Amino acid sequence: MKEKGSQELLTSANVYIARSATGSVTNNYGFYSLTIPASDSVTIAYSLVGYETVTHTIAAHQDLEFNVVLPSVRQLDEVVISARKQEDYISNSAQMSVLEIPIEQIKKIPSLLGEKDVLRGLQLMPGVQKGTEGQTGLYVRGGGPDQNLILLDDAVVYNASHLFGFFSVFNSDAIKRVELTKGGFPARYGGRLSSVVEMDMKEGSKEKLQGQGGIGLISSRLTLEGPISKGKSSFLISGRRTYIDVLAAPVLKYMEKKKDQNGFRPGYYFYDLNAKINYDLGPKNKLYVSGYLGQDKFSVKEEHGTFKMKAGLDWGNATGTMRWNHVFNRKLFANTAFVFTHFNFTTTSYFREAVGNSDATTESRLRYDSRIQDLSFKSDFDFYPNTSHSIKFGIQATRHKSTPSALAISGTKSEDNIDPVEKPVYSLEAGAYFEDTWHPFEALKMNLGARLSYFKAKKKMYINPEPRFSAALRLAPDFSAKASYARMNQYVHLLSNTGLGLPTDLWVTSTDRIAPQQSSQVAFGFARDLRDKGLTITLEGFYKDMKRILSYREGANFLGVNGENASDVDWQNNVTSGKGWSYGSEFLVQKKSGKLSGWVGYTLSWIYWKFPELNNGQKFHPRYDRRHDLSVVGIYELNKRITMSASWVYGTGNALTVPAATYYPVSDNYFNRFDPTETILNSTYKEFKASEFPAKNSFRAEAFHRMDLSIQFHKKKKHHERTWEFSVYNAYNRKNPFFYDRSEEKMANGEWKTVLKKYSLFPVLPSFSYNFKF
Repeated sequence: MKEKGSQELLTSANVYIARSATGSVTNNYGFYSLTIPASDSVTIAYSLVGYETVTHTIAAHQDLEFNVVLPSVRQLDEVVISARKQEDYISNSAQMSVLEIPIEQIKKIPSLLGEKDVLRGLQLMPGVQKGTEGQTGLYVRGGGPDQNLILLDDAVVYNASHLFGFFSVFNSDAIKRVELTKGGFPARYGGRLSSVVEMDMKEGSKEKLQGQGGIGLISSRLTLEGPISKGKSSFLISGRRTYIDVLAAPVLKYMEKKKDQNGFRPGYYFYDLNAKINYDLGPKNKLYVSGYLGQDKFSVKEEHGTFKMKAGLDWGNATGTMRWNHVFNRKLFANTAFVFTHFNFTTTSYFREAVGNSDATTESRLRYDSRIQDLSFKSDFDFYPNTSHSIKFGIQATRHKSTPSALAISGTKSEDNIDPVEKPVYSLEAGAYFEDTWHPFEALKMNLGARLSYFKAKKKMYINPEPRFSAALRLAPDFSAKASYARMNQYVHLLSNTGLGLPTDLWVTSTDRIAPQQSSQVAFGFARDLRDKGLTITLEGFYKDMKRILSYREGANFLGVNGENASDVDWQNNVTSGKGWSYGSEFLVQKKSGKLSGWVGYTLSWIYWKFPELNNGQKFHPRYDRRHDLSVVGIYELNKRITMSASWVYGTGNALTVPAATYYPVSDNYFNRFDPTETILNSTYKEFKASEFPAKNSFRAEAFHRMDLSIQFHKKKKHHERTWEFSVYNAYNRKNPFFYDRSEEKMANGEWKTVLKKYSLFPVLPSFSYNFKF
């Protein structure tokens, strides 16, 4: 099934016998199979949200191959009003805990500095916690950011962040579909504990050259797509680059000139590039080649007198996917893929300074690398034996090559030169799965499956069965009860002591000493479709148990250097293993199309961790535990030329560890600890202070809430369509906490007291952008 005009394949489109519950759904490549009873004629309906419903009446006497194109309804207002009739009703699906936001809807909601971000859109859904202010990390049902399987055209993306986590690496102009699965995972997914974020890139128009792009405050983007051979093959190329470095350069030069010296000069930019080519090799074969390349570069320079310092952080992803689709017959479809994934992080620093008044200098250099690289093969099959069964099965294998830490430090003294570089670690992860969406009778639909996962490290082999189950029992025509169970194993891990999802977080694989993480999740809920109003309503409760999750030991750092023993860089010595559990309930009311669209999502949840070597072995809340999380998103199309949108979010504050008290030594400096101006503390007094910490993460930050607003002005011109967008982030200037710090303040009576200060990140931020499409 394809889109009229561009010939893009349509995913998750509905194919069903009119006025009947018998039907099918297209897979990720537009393929479907529908078995119908023999008759003189039968009417088949084809539908998908955002497209016109198409019906065909055919004689059902023999096997038929029927290719259908669906016209878009974006220009037909009278159809948009009834577009909900074209959706795959959530009450009819056996799957639960699945969220999907149309890309066009993501482009209309307010965003930080005008950067449309698919991950930021997912953060507004129930069950998905936000990390800290502005961050794009996903914390799903008590899981950490490493427990999300993020797939871009079947390729794993290990670090999904630009600008230290404030923007994701995904350019919405290049994405066709995004879907988040929070639980009840089908057997075809494995390798992570908490969620699957599956994204498909656009394929490119097979009919004519098209393009779109935009110019914003911090970056610009451009996407081109069109036919290579009309009707047979096409291409897509999409690029984006920030110009923060270009805008900041004259300001920094002016500041240096005013100071009449060389001073502190930071620099930063990121870029990303998406590309895809697809070939139609005939009615039974299709070939796709796609890739992603992105990089962030941050640098700091400082030079004055005999002092010189340079430092930098570089990190980036590269992926490549080659897929071959083959239709064996009317009931069997196969997709075979070869996938490459690479993530690297590098930090460098250089320091030079004169020694006293002599000509001698002291000099040191540091370089630290961490990387992970995957080569994968997978083969997936779709088999449709009859209308009661839809079967998927396949195999997957990945060779991991990881270098957790490669550290090199050199100085002017020979004893300063160390080079503790770890050799790459190779491991093999594989899996085989089988799942069946079974429709035993009209009111019941089930997805039964199992996955067998395998992991081989140098000295250890792990084999784990992973049963999966989900079911929907229809209690009324548009109302169903659902339940699911899934066991997952995770063989790659993210080590983080920041909680921010920074590139300094390290990806490592399981070893003979570090066993895989494991989770078991059960969920139960209800789903209701209000067809006349175009609404879907879901209510779900869940419980998730997590075993062998990893965390840094107290005092460990990402460089792996412990005290004086600089050669001890084995990350296994710096981590500890524990368990976690989470439970809660989620509520969602969603409307994906129409003049007024959007959603309201609410989550009530509890998250606990327990590590023998942390917090004296007592349970504690991790940083991203939030009792309440509420999101309200509204999009209103006033007319064809004006679109308004707003979002409001509220969340319980993060759980933090804050010192309960600070102690200072009693000495001569104690009784004369203030300088003559009585404005700062004596340096000796400050140097030897000690802090007392309460239970881990026992302090709760202030509640977080924020409103964002946006308005778009559209205008169709002779050869293109342009859109001006004006938005305001944090419209009422809420000072949300980013972090807290203890400091000393002088009171009116001359005494000093210790206070806890809150630091905020973003005030009210207006922005604008210009977007075009042709």
